[in-house]
Amino acid sequence: MKLYLDENLSPRFRHCFDSHLFQVYTYQFMGWQGKKNGELLSLLTQNSFRGIITSDKLMYSDKQLQ
Repeated sequence: MKLYLDENLSPRFRHCFDSHLFQVYTYQFMGWQGKKNGELLSLLTQNSFRGIITSDKLMYSDKQLQ
């Protein structure tokens, strides 16, 4: 499963996931530093991400997700 680790979390957190089950990409790897929630969600959809790991409490209240 392809997951995105948001920039409000340490990139080192990606090592906590089983690499056989999860492909965890960081904001640094993707070059998405400073992206706003709406743009970020659009990029995640376009790049076939299945989940996002974030501590941003406004992420889901800012945008309607399908």
